[in-house]
Amino acid sequence: MIKVAMLSFWHVHANDYAKQVEGHPDTQIVAVWDELPERGQAEAAKRGVSFYTDLAELLANKEIDAVVVDTPTNLHRDVMIAAAKAGKHIFTEKVIAPTLHEVNEILNAVNEAGVTLTVSLPRLNPTYTLAIQEIVQKELLGQITLVRTRLSHNGGISTNENPNGWLPEHFYNAEQCGGGALIDLGCHPMYLTRLLLGLPEAVSASYGYVTGREVEDNAVATLQYANGAIGIVEAGFVNAFSPFVIEVHGTDGSVLYSDHDGRVLLRTKKLADANTQWVAYENGPEAKPSAFDQWVAHIQNGTKAVENIGLAVDLTKLMEASNRSVAAKQQVRLDSLNQ
Repeated sequence: MIKVAMLSFWHVHANDYAKQVEGHPDTQIVAVWDELPERGQAEAAKRGVSFYTDLAELLANKEIDAVVVDTPTNLHRDVMIAAAKAGKHIFTEKVIAPTLHEVNEILNAVNEAGVTLTVSLPRLNPTYTLAIQEIVQKELLGQITLVRTRLSHNGGISTNENPNGWLPEHFYNAEQCGGGALIDLGCHPMYLTRLLLGLPEAVSASYGYVTGREVEDNAVATLQYANGAIGIVEAGFVNAFSPFVIEVHGTDGSVLYSDHDGRVLLRTKKLADANTQWVAYENGPEAKPSAFDQWVAHIQNGTKAVENIGLAVDLTKLMEASNRSVAAKQQVRLDSLNQ
């Protein structure tokens, strides 16, 4: 049994991860720490486990094997380095950290300690992602020229029930979050674009502030590639009915996915039945286990989440470049980032 401590319930997904720990046959929650003691005490009491006011004291407990990190993003570096040095395996909400320099500091600590780190990048695992990836790998689209991905919701929109929207107010805190809609929701389209197109040379981003918060609630990032391909990443907190969308276009065909109908649609010159009309791409790969289940398996098998960490590192590169692009009002090359 892997004994897990929950480190903060700041993130909106913290309770989801707690349910995964409680629902897995090989893991159990044994302790809670939170930067807000009142919140942490309530969550610990709810589960009948110990609450620690001192993170160092929790990490010194040798009976705790692993931690789930859901702190504010600006605390990730210090919390994860401390956890790694204490020999705890780490599962974390994305992003690993807001800057590449902080990510490399965390990874150095993780590698030195020999612990297992896995980042929650959930949209790598569904059937639709794997089917699109398979289509690209089969070269059914020819040379890929454009990938467009979009994820948006209505969390920032005022309603009678939630005058400020349903997102917690701290999700608009620039210091804690490292950004707004792009770093929160746009992470998913960003790592999917990276998965399908590779790492670009440069990024240009534009942010909108529809509700007037200190972080963006409407965002677009454009990824520029040496071969002329373009990636378009879109995210927002201010859209009532915007579906999650993936589009991949190439010289020989296109593939589309939208969660408004949940179908992967393909049209390509390379298949007779898909040459004159859109066809549903069926019998694709089965979905992969969740990121949390993969983390547990890595701990049990003594393996590392190599692909997951590689994509998570690149995600921070792209997010940092996007934020710098907006601040400087110009395109930012990835090779200019501080290592």
